[in-house]
Amino acid sequence: QVQLVESGGGLVQTGGSLRLSCAASGRTFRSYAMGWFRQAPGKAREFVAMISWSGGNIYYVDSVKGRFTISRDNAKNTVYLQMNSLKPEDTAVYYCAASESYVSDWSEYKYWGQGTQVTVSS
Repeated sequence: QVQLVESGGGLVQTGGSLRLSCAASGRTFRSYAMGWFRQAPGKAREFVAMISWSGGNIYYVDSVKGRFTISRDNAKNTVYLQMNSLKPEDTAVYYCAASESYVSDWSEYKYWGQGTQVTVSS
């Protein structure tokens, strides 16, 4: 069992930065791949980024490449999403999730956080 709690969301202007954190409970955190997803109003859930259990493999959706950075600290049971050069289209609720597989399909993620709102004003 893994419980996930996101933090770090907020309101930022276009071009600004935010750092999301996802704190996990449970000693098995380091055995899971971690992903970030987002969902804007009226839109489907979208994959953003994922990181393997060791941090050695990372993958991003094309729209955030070069702007977002995912990382994890297994000693702190925490995964991060550094978001730079934010755009209004990045506005969404951001969720972290844990999966036993290194995949971008949200249906493969077993545990989810409650989400944190990110709003980018133009």
